Amino acid sequence: MSTWSPTSWRTKPITQDVTYPDAAHHDRVLRKLRTLPPLVSEQEVDSLAEQMAEVAAGRAFLLQGGDCAELFEYCSQTPIEHKLSLILIMSLILLNAAHIPIVRIMRIAGQYAKPRSKPTEIVDVADANGNMVKKEVMSYRGDNVNGYDINDRTPDPDRLTAAYFHSSTTLGYIRTLLSSGFADLHKPLEWSFSYVRNPELLKQFTDVVEHLQDRLEFMKVATGAAGGSERGGTQTVNIFTSHEALLLEYEEAFTRAEEHKPSNLTPASRPTTPGPSRSASIVRGEQSPASSGILPKKRFYNRSAHFVWIGDRTRQLDGAHIEYFRGIVNPIGVKVGPSMKPDELVRMLDILNPDRIPGKVTLISRYGAAKIDDYLPTHIDAVKATDHVVVWQCDPMHGNTKTSEADSSLKTRHFSDIMHEITRAFEIHREKGTILGGIHLELTGELNDEGYSVTECIGGSMELEDKDLNLNYRTHCDPRLNYEQSLDVAFQVSDYLSAAKKGRKPRDLFKAARK
Repeated sequence: MSTWSPTSWRTKPITQDVTYPDAAHHDRVLRKLRTLPPLVSEQEVDSLAEQMAEVAAGRAFLLQGGDCAELFEYCSQTPIEHKLSLILIMSLILLNAAHIPIVRIMRIAGQYAKPRSKPTEIVDVADANGNMVKKEVMSYRGDNVNGYDINDRTPDPDRLTAAYFHSSTTLGYIRTLLSSGFADLHKPLEWSFSYVRNPELLKQFTDVVEHLQDRLEFMKVATGAAGGSERGGTQTVNIFTSHEALLLEYEEAFTRAEEHKPSNLTPASRPTTPGPSRSASIVRGEQSPASSGILPKKRFYNRSAHFVWIGDRTRQLDGAHIEYFRGIVNPIGVKVGPSMKPDELVRMLDILNPDRIPGKVTLISRYGAAKIDDYLPTHIDAVKATDHVVVWQCDPMHGNTKTSEADSSLKTRHFSDIMHEITRAFEIHREKGTILGGIHLELTGELNDEGYSVTECIGGSMELEDKDLNLNYRTHCDPRLNYEQSLDVAFQVSDYLSAAKKGRKPRDLFKAARK
């Protein structure tokens, strides 16, 4: 295989590329980005790599969630707090049931770019006489490319710089919250749960909190410890950031060579099991060795986020995105859908992870409720026939997008489809003797001025119907689970994890989802 460098992707064919009218201005922006401080540290990336190996082994569970596409306006105190509190609540529910560490990765602080099936779209606009006419405009590609307003669709390089500063500010505020006790397990009811209006959900979470506080009090009495700042402590947690690495020029600008000398540990002696004495929070950023594998003389980290993934539209084996991803140290994800052939999946793993580092690659399956039985078993068999140890993650969102019956301009998703795909993923992995290591959700803690959740997906304990979508439909891209629906998912997944741990048959989650 040819020698890799942060720029070698430029020799490969690329999809979903953006053409800027002023190429010279684009080059100036990229030169500026290459001089800006990175957003995450090598030690944080190494810590995540270590924890992803634990997920691949079934000793931890991965919760990944956030907006389909961030907007710059989301970089504000209240939206950030609500998203963080939602992830914390969900992870606490899962932790209470599974009794294993929860790895928390948010789609935040960089999820500004979105792929599109077509470069342009047809929209209705008013002409000089006030009559509505059809007009072809460039598709909205995310806030780091162009604006959602149809008069602001020209790609603007300055938006890349704006994306960096909005990412930096968002990440900085998350770090501030975590270092200030926002995630303290002694006060989980402060995590914006008051916005949930469903009494059954409120009772379920109250029961979880009471159970947790009883255990915390017991540990305090038994050990004399009041908590700590490590993973496994009670005052803060790990939060990692992620986004789809769509714009490779931006990712290249934040791909930096290792600054620290490699460890003298041999691959066989490098520790791979995280523990309270070595794990790193996003606040502390302690040194944590990466998973086993022979270290090259120089390693390159993508320091725009801890975890980046390749989308279903950009995973061509001979393409620029695969070429870029094969050279970075970060744990990476790949969206795997119905179009992925089993032999293609194996060849892709060989390219992306030639050293067979456990947990290095997360396969984010996204088939749809109606197709998961046709494709997931075959993909599992293909990977099982190799020596790759991957993280299997279920994305039950992207294969289940539908058009609203009441308003054809709105996309939606049915909660029952989402839960069916998650349930079948658990069951198929159990039948195959493999492990479903996590879930990947598009969700939001966003509320309107009256404190009500968004209405973009149908079903769940709120019993939203198609006619309810226009009540608070706010997404500029794909429909997201709202606060209550996200907690519905967490409680039902937690029941499955608890049942698996105790060796009992889980409840019929699909049946529960249809109620």
